[in-house]
Amino acid sequence: MRIIGECRYGIHDISRTELDPVFNLPRFNMPFELGLFLAAKQFGGDDHSKKRVLVLDTESYRYQRFLSDLNGMDITAHNHDRYVLARAVRNWLANVSRRRLVSDLRIANLLGRFLAQLPNLAENQGYELAHLPYVDFEYLVTDWLLS
Repeated sequence: MRIIGECRYGIHDISRTELDPVFNLPRFNMPFELGLFLAAKQFGGDDHSKKRVLVLDTESYRYQRFLSDLNGMDITAHNHDRYVLARAVRNWLANVSRRRLVSDLRIANLLGRFLAQLPNLAENQGYELAHLPYVDFEYLVTDWLLS
C-alpha cells in the first residue's frame, strides 16, 4: 500500500492469477493492487488524482469473466508474449510521462539478452531460478543493467 501511495504510474497485469500448486487457489494480488490503485486515484485527493494506470491481460475482454467492474477501461492484451508486453509498457510510459525513452526494439533486444543470461546469473549468485523471489530477481536485473 505504501508503494501504491507513493507512485504516480501503476502497471497491473491481471492475468497473473495462476492457481497455486499447493492449495489450488488463484493469487489475486494483481487485481487487489489494481483496486487499491484505482481507489487511491479516485478518492485520494489532488495528488492521487494524477495517477495513471495501465491494465494488462492475456486476451482482450478476458477480464470481463472475472473482473467485470473494469468494463469501459482500456485493457491492453499481450497474449503471453513478453515482447508485446514490453512494447506496450514502453509505449504507455512514453505517452503518460512525455519522456523520451529508448525504442521498443532496443528494449526487446535487451530483454532477449537478459533472459538468455538469466539462468547463469541466478546460478552464479546461488539462486534456484524456479524459486527466485521477486526482490532477488529485481537485484539481478539491476546488476545486469548496470554492468
